[in-house]
Amino acid sequence: MRKAGILLAVSSLPSRHGVGDFGPNAYAFIDQLKATGASWWQVLPLNPLGYGNSPYQPYSSKAMDELYISLDLLIKEKLIEDAPDFLPTSTKVDYDAVRNFKHRYFRQAFQKFIPDATYTKFIEAQPWVEIYAVFMAFKVKHQLQMWTLWSPPFKHWISDRKLDLRPYQEEIRYQMFLQFKVYQQFIDLKRYVNEQQLKLVGDIPIYVGIDSIDVWMHQDQFMLTAEGEPTHVAGVPPDYFSLTGQRWGNPLYRWDVMEKNNFSFWIDRLAYVANLFDVLRIDHFRAFDTYWKIPSTCPTAVEGDWIEAPGYALFDTIKKQLPHLDIIAEDLGDLRPEVLMLRDHYHLPGMKIMQFALPIYPNGQGVIEPPALKKETAHFIAYTGTHDNQTTMGWYQGLTKQSQVALSKFIQPYQGTIAEKMVQLSLQSPYDVVVIPMQDILSLDDLARMNVPGTIGSPNWEWKMKDFKQFDMTIQSLKSWIVHAKRNQKDQ
Repeated sequence: MRKAGILLAVSSLPSRHGVGDFGPNAYAFIDQLKATGASWWQVLPLNPLGYGNSPYQPYSSKAMDELYISLDLLIKEKLIEDAPDFLPTSTKVDYDAVRNFKHRYFRQAFQKFIPDATYTKFIEAQPWVEIYAVFMAFKVKHQLQMWTLWSPPFKHWISDRKLDLRPYQEEIRYQMFLQFKVYQQFIDLKRYVNEQQLKLVGDIPIYVGIDSIDVWMHQDQFMLTAEGEPTHVAGVPPDYFSLTGQRWGNPLYRWDVMEKNNFSFWIDRLAYVANLFDVLRIDHFRAFDTYWKIPSTCPTAVEGDWIEAPGYALFDTIKKQLPHLDIIAEDLGDLRPEVLMLRDHYHLPGMKIMQFALPIYPNGQGVIEPPALKKETAHFIAYTGTHDNQTTMGWYQGLTKQSQVALSKFIQPYQGTIAEKMVQLSLQSPYDVVVIPMQDILSLDDLARMNVPGTIGSPNWEWKMKDFKQFDMTIQSLKSWIVHAKRNQKDQ
């Protein structure tokens, strides 16, 4: 069935408290999404933001960032009396400022919170929460330093359990409270998504951050020194995006150890997130076939080797133990044929980026022929761009004049801005599902770009909607395009 969706990070939702959350505006967006006729909301990873505020360097692959806790919902629960506006019209998230602001009210809510049966059931069902809370309490104790830099009693607690935790119980309980509240608010929101007959699409990084509970707990399953430092890290070699490649810094898996354990780390991780989302996009799918192994001593990703991973053994295990898991394979970039063979063997939909699908990209060479979009199989999820791409307007502005003229002629039958025409072109494509980033629906330029691959820190991950006014003005047009492309819910 033909479907449409919108890609919008939760952090990018409008908010009177400086960052999008699971509160009233998330519910408002769900109503707006339904009004367009689209049926998918795709988000970025919701895990605790790590280095550079990147959702792909999280402190945990299961925990959620407490930033998404809505103060408005805490007020409704009477856990806090009130919370004034804080950066309510900002178009960038100031993560440090917002975190400091919200934690003042989280502490107040924690003091009023009385654990009940629902809380007890959550903690008993999710034993990782208490360990994560210990991890975070230890980070607070060490001024948020990475766990490899902690003093030995803290660093080795995960294996020997010798350190007396009593001095840290208040912080541990606070961190457990935060995870309970963010989970509770998320589950309520997810229930509302499904009640509206919509799907929530999650995004999980293939790797976890070095400074994470995952690595701390499972040190034997990562390429680490005896002190916990990575011997080799993840990334990709030089390509179109970067002349020196992308050195992500995530520790690499010891696939040999994981395979002997029947991939329990991956099965446990996927089983948990499968209960949170209707569909899962797994980032950097190609590393299940071959991964770029960079020596940790190399400051860039220029040095490295392609190493084969046990992709078939892993996905055989996933299919056996989690047969109903709905996965999208992020299969972008220069790939060897074996990556596509692995994807197709398990009938996983891949991704198509419309900016890349047209032969004008990147330097204006080639001739555009309309049949070019019809030669592919339809079993893909198409996007005008992703969080790693320029916005469509930014992309167009960076094309050569020759390419701009060629593109304008190609999309001339459609109405509106260049971005709006590309949205319509995408919706008319043969692909099963088309997901449009909010930035392209709003025809925003690269000031609204979410991330530049190979770079760290501001302004990456900071874009935020000021309000819904501009989106409200596009809903009827977007609905007409979705209906015309036969992707509206009534046709499903």
